[in-house]
Amino acid sequence: MLESRYLKDNIENIEKLLGIPALRNFETKSLQKLLRLSKIREYEDGEVIIREGGLDPWLYILLSGKIRITKEDLEINTIDKKGEIFGEMRVIDFMKRSASVVAVGKTTCLAVDTSAKNRISAQDPTDEKLDFLLLLYRIFAEFMSIRLRATNEELITAKKKIKRLLTKI
Repeated sequence: MLESRYLKDNIENIEKLLGIPALRNFETKSLQKLLRLSKIREYEDGEVIIREGGLDPWLYILLSGKIRITKEDLEINTIDKKGEIFGEMRVIDFMKRSASVVAVGKTTCLAVDTSAKNRISAQDPTDEKLDFLLLLYRIFAEFMSIRLRATNEELITAKKKIKRLLTKI
């Protein structure tokens, strides 16, 4: 893995973040805060980004490439859409990582260090910090809702298939 230093909150970087669909609703001040918590990470094919059972504090936004998500060595999903967020569950519930994420081909992510909140807290008023965190959690909720709906569809399909198989027995 290649990793940058924490990013600077300059105009060029803010404009790049505005190109990510999930971040378009952020105000400039919020994007500045996000940048101060973020690094660019580049992964090679097969490199582990998140390890199931891990306790790392990182949240990821896919910038380019593709990732494979597995649990107990079974593939759950692959993601190749720029702007997809992953690793958010650990940030929300503070439990161990529920799945592994591996790079498929060369993959670049914006990695947000959620343990580095002190990098934004010293200079920002409480209301601004709360607005930033609320917006971040809203984005998490939107992504989780989409994934939950897809999981529900897969579960229904699997249950119907099991029911059909049981009637044939």
